[in-house]
Amino acid sequence: MQTDLDRGDARILDLLQEHGDLSAAEIAERLGMTASTCWRRVSRLQELGVIRKRVALLDREKVGLNVLVFSHVKLAGHGRDALLRFEQAVRQHPEILECYTLMGETDFLLRIVCRDIKAYEAFFLDHLSRFPGVQSVHSSIALSVIKETTALPLAGPSARHPA
Repeated sequence: MQTDLDRGDARILDLLQEHGDLSAAEIAERLGMTASTCWRRVSRLQELGVIRKRVALLDREKVGLNVLVFSHVKLAGHGRDALLRFEQAVRQHPEILECYTLMGETDFLLRIVCRDIKAYEAFFLDHLSRFPGVQSVHSSIALSVIKETTALPLAGPSARHPA
């Protein structure tokens, strides 16, 4: 269910998406609010589940994960049990960062990271190709990243750069 956000909520969320480690007092100072008002708003947004968690975003290449792969997976069967078994297999592998169910030619899109091409080959042969119900896998290696963000577009540009 969608949560109604006012301009103040959107400004807080916009700032937190860029600087997740800020305290309520620091957010309040940057946005011209009182610390108590800001703290109440952030607490409310957390209780509503709008803010799921705060994390550190790592540079995958600096931690040795140099290969980014997008794999389109088609299953042989589409019953509820087949989908559930595949989803359970996906959750067991930390190399798979994201998995989406799709409509169309393929059933799932996976975003996978590995040290190198050999590591992806091993992951594919030893795991992905053996997941329950897999009929086919078509993978593409990302050559470069043009845009990569976790920030959702909530407020206009003026809210991102308060005067």
